[in-house]
Amino acid sequence: MQHNCARYLIFFQYIGTKYSGVVKMPQHELVKKGVQDHLEDAIRRLKPINPVSLSVSSRTDRGVHALSNSAHFDLQRKNDKPPFAEDIIVQALNNHLKEEQIGITRALRVPDHFHARFRANSRTYVYRIALGIPHHTRLPVTEHHLCWNLSNTELDVGAMREAATLLVGTQDFSTFRAVSSDIHFKNPVKTLDVVSIQPGRSFVQTHFHREIPFWEITFTSRSFLYKQVRRMTGALVAVGKGRLSVPQLKEILLARDSLVYPQAMVAPPDGLFLTRVDYRETDLQFSQQTSEEQCISSGKSEE
Repeated sequence: MQHNCARYLIFFQYIGTKYSGVVKMPQHELVKKGVQDHLEDAIRRLKPINPVSLSVSSRTDRGVHALSNSAHFDLQRKNDKPPFAEDIIVQALNNHLKEEQIGITRALRVPDHFHARFRANSRTYVYRIALGIPHHTRLPVTEHHLCWNLSNTELDVGAMREAATLLVGTQDFSTFRAVSSDIHFKNPVKTLDVVSIQPGRSFVQTHFHREIPFWEITFTSRSFLYKQVRRMTGALVAVGKGRLSVPQLKEILLARDSLVYPQAMVAPPDGLFLTRVDYRETDLQFSQQTSEEQCISSGKSEE
């Protein structure tokens, strides 16, 4: 690697409502930009001499949020200047992102072969549900587009937890993936390590004029299929409402067919948060290296 070329891993958060999703949009489709578009624009303002190309670890859809997503990029400064310190990367990028609902929380210098997507050890999503809210205008303003509001005042959480046990472990999740252009290239077998349903709380619980019951559904896996979390959430909520029985959910799962899943059951994007992307500490450890092949070609996509 060029001695003044550095690869950085950044952790970042965003409110996804105004963006087309996390990954950048093709130029001819720029109705709304993706979070990646804004991140790459901010990196370019650091004036690197190499092409800017960000590799995002976890792709989230339009309207989905993140408390901690991650990505890597290479940066080489002109005139042989040394690499930026990690805290300078955080401060400078946040300064260039101050007009957006996007924030950098952490930056790490990582080995030149490190890849944010392929080195991720696990990803955790949390889905937030508010009960007894027939219309989103009844929510505190701090919750608008940040949860799924249900008119139901109660859910059968016991049945939901029983159904959740069917999803844990290694199995074919074809039923719970949405149809996409790469559906035939993605292995539908995934391992869900965690599916838990726990009481949650409003962001302004102690200050709002009435208490709103919240529930949070947490999913952890090394990776997920397209819209898998929203489809699993929708099915679990249908069980909680009594519209789907636990045996029926099992039948849907075992059908291994995305067309068997009722489209009206999919949970909306608003309540979904990517909360963690975890890596092994050994993969993050950086030491000064002498390889010299990276920054020249870093503008090429690695995904």
